[in-house]
Amino acid sequence: MASHIVGYPRMGPKRELKFALESFWDGKSSAEDLEKVAADLRVSIWKQMAAAGIKYIPSNTFSYYDQVLDTTAMLGAVPERYSWTGGEIGFSTYFSMARGNASVPAMEMTKWFDTNYHFIVPELGPNTKFSYASHKAVTEYKEAKALGIDTVPVLIGPVTYLLLSKPAKGVEKTFPLLSLLDSILPVYKEVIAELKDAGASWIQFDEPTLVMDLDSHQLPAFSKAYTELESALSGLNVVVETYFADVTPEAYKTLTSLKGVTGFGFDLVRGTQTLELIKSGFPAGKYLFAGVVDGRNIWANDLAASITTLAALESVVGKDKLVVSTSCSLMHTAVDLINETKLDSEIKSWLAFAAQKVVEVNALAKALAGQKDEAFFSANAAAQASRRSSPRVTNEEVQKAASALRGSDHRRATPVSARLDAQQKKLNLPVLPTTTIGSFPQTVELRRVRREYKANKISEENYVNAIKEEISKVVKLQEELDIDVLVHGEPERNDMVEYFGEQLSGFAFTANGWVQSYGSRCVKPPIIYGDVSRPKPMTVFWSQMAQSMTARPMKGMLTGPVTILNWSFVRNDQPRFETCYQIALAIKKEVEDLEAGGIQVIQIDEAALREGLPLRKSEHTFYLDWAVHSFRITNCGVQDTTQIHTHMCYSNFNDIIHSIINMDADVITIENSRSDEKLLSVFREGVVYGAGIGPGVYDIHSPRIPSTEEIADRINKMLAVLDTNVLWVNPDCGLKTRKYTEVKPALINMVSAAKLIRTQLASAK
Repeated sequence: MASHIVGYPRMGPKRELKFALESFWDGKSSAEDLEKVAADLRVSIWKQMAAAGIKYIPSNTFSYYDQVLDTTAMLGAVPERYSWTGGEIGFSTYFSMARGNASVPAMEMTKWFDTNYHFIVPELGPNTKFSYASHKAVTEYKEAKALGIDTVPVLIGPVTYLLLSKPAKGVEKTFPLLSLLDSILPVYKEVIAELKDAGASWIQFDEPTLVMDLDSHQLPAFSKAYTELESALSGLNVVVETYFADVTPEAYKTLTSLKGVTGFGFDLVRGTQTLELIKSGFPAGKYLFAGVVDGRNIWANDLAASITTLAALESVVGKDKLVVSTSCSLMHTAVDLINETKLDSEIKSWLAFAAQKVVEVNALAKALAGQKDEAFFSANAAAQASRRSSPRVTNEEVQKAASALRGSDHRRATPVSARLDAQQKKLNLPVLPTTTIGSFPQTVELRRVRREYKANKISEENYVNAIKEEISKVVKLQEELDIDVLVHGEPERNDMVEYFGEQLSGFAFTANGWVQSYGSRCVKPPIIYGDVSRPKPMTVFWSQMAQSMTARPMKGMLTGPVTILNWSFVRNDQPRFETCYQIALAIKKEVEDLEAGGIQVIQIDEAALREGLPLRKSEHTFYLDWAVHSFRITNCGVQDTTQIHTHMCYSNFNDIIHSIINMDADVITIENSRSDEKLLSVFREGVVYGAGIGPGVYDIHSPRIPSTEEIADRINKMLAVLDTNVLWVNPDCGLKTRKYTEVKPALINMVSAAKLIRTQLASAK
């Protein structure tokens, strides 16, 4: 019986890679320093898996930024604007593609399937020249082999790579990306040949797009690709991995018929129907990599239940062909529970982070092989029972209130057009009002103040004074810049979800439960272990303080229920929508307290609404119905004159625009600049959006400062498809991760651009 891990977190247990990357980007350390940190992390991960007894240990799942960008580098598919002249792709070109540089913008970034991880979208066209330009996969395989560890090199499969790409600038949007398959397969063959020469005996291709609703012409591309690669793969064992959802019967048939493939990996946590497909027929002599340990959540595996599942599979595929695996890469979970010294001991017993999941995978494999660790299984059973019976998990009053919401509508009584008129009379905003998304830069000093207050090293009075001073600074800066609707900058907040979770019941928190979001950016998702309620107001004090400092409207800033849900590790003992309704009721109380406290503009961010969309279209309607309903619950009781904003991050929104309209917000701000303004195409196609909308005018995820002319040009593009009276001018996202030296000039240019267009509009009348 064998064990396998699909992939592993690369940031390090204490975010070592994050700090090394940021030091390198800031010019404080060398490329060699960065490479040393990276190599040490890889070595420790491989040794850890080997010590745990894992048979199939992955390599090439480490990345300096993103695994899709690594594949772009491997294929030499560098967009022309980066002036790459060939040869091995180094840090300069690689990080320019990821982050942009002084003269060119970064490539688009979007969500990796339905996770909170962002990948860098390849830009391809008929003139893209492919060449083997990054030998990373082979180098890392050799690195592990030198330690005496024979790994399974992991590559993103050729079809998934193309299906995740987009047509390059200037290429027709209808360009068939799969037509490039014949152009990229020669590079894959070169990589495979080098891996074979280096001694690899297994290779893993990740083809997660197989779980999507594929068009009839897309499935044959998988057959074509692996038939073409068959001779190159001869002599190698090959596993094709799928994850994040069920595969359709058609995709299952295509996958299990692929040429030259030895084994198939399935997510059996989220892909429960796949189990039935396997039971109804699995190709003889092939390996089944059974993903029974959840790579997306932090709950300890129910080992007894997994053994039952594995035993049923063993009877189908045979003992020697069943491999116990994770449901997907463990990069979506926290790294190691051992670093949680302050976590409540009862809750801690219910959890397993990546390092613990590695142990679980091997324990299951050994148990199936007749070497069951009775003590380990017994402790696991006790923890499962403790979680099921713990009184801290259930609150009957909350359960009752949430279940009463089903089947109702919760919508503001007045249509949005009438509300906007009432709000304008009260707020008196100019045409093209300017605002920002919420957060301002979090300085080292600010983080120190928060840290010291949390550790009881400074008094509450000193803490409040320090935060007040920071808010005052941010308010003054915005007034100097002449921004119309202000924010308080969120200096008191560590994270847009964690901050609220800390003040809600039913949440637990980690010290080092970091998960990579993109590049060096990590988030620390709260753990929702029980029923959620709001014991007391969470933001009213700070919002009222900020509003008292200015005569301009000050936004009250909240995170919406769907985003809190999607950016947390969520309890798996009840449906997600029930937990979401509980959070919505808690946020509703906060909205009403803000309104009663004199806050006239309240932003309820739903940055993650789109990312929670199930991967299968058949499940979209159910999800969107309860997600949109949850948002409406939060603000259905406010007056017409209270303006409700929401914000959404990187995602493809065009296919859910009608659900966004159905949210019934007064103003929505939305990412737009990095995704090549494709959001605007939905309005060109005739969708009418009657509420306020602010498609971001510049990309805050890059240090690049856009000019006034560039921003004005973006605003004009928006005005070509949106009415003047609904358009807002704002950045793409919050400014928390940027420096003031970048933020201030960018906002000066943004406000100047808005004023320039206002002048042009006035003179055109």
